[in-house]
Amino acid sequence: MARSDRSPLLLAGLLAAAGAAHLARPAAFDRIVPASLPGRARTWTYASGAVELALAAGVALPRTRRTAALATAAFFVGVFPANVKMAVDWRDRPAPLRTAAIGRLPLQLPLVLWARNVARNGERQP
Repeated sequence: MARSDRSPLLLAGLLAAAGAAHLARPAAFDRIVPASLPGRARTWTYASGAVELALAAGVALPRTRRTAALATAAFFVGVFPANVKMAVDWRDRPAPLRTAAIGRLPLQLPLVLWARNVARNGERQP
């Protein structure tokens, strides 16, 4: 299997793991839901996990890969405010946690580009 063939499956695996984590341990994610969003944080956490699982399935299947990968790129942009909130909220935490929260911020760009690349390569699928 070529590297480009594995990329969508790795992205799908990342999304599936994140989605499962949101559903299995929601309290950890509730804390980073921006307060400006309407409704309960738990609802947003569960919705985010469900979306990640759906995106994972879409990216894994060649027939839906392009659309799902584009939606994944948009999703990664959309959750960026939660990562910013986490970095701000964790500014007084111990250095390793603070560093991890801040380190997540620049990682969003490679995730967006990865999803966009999977979408672009999905166009070439038969």
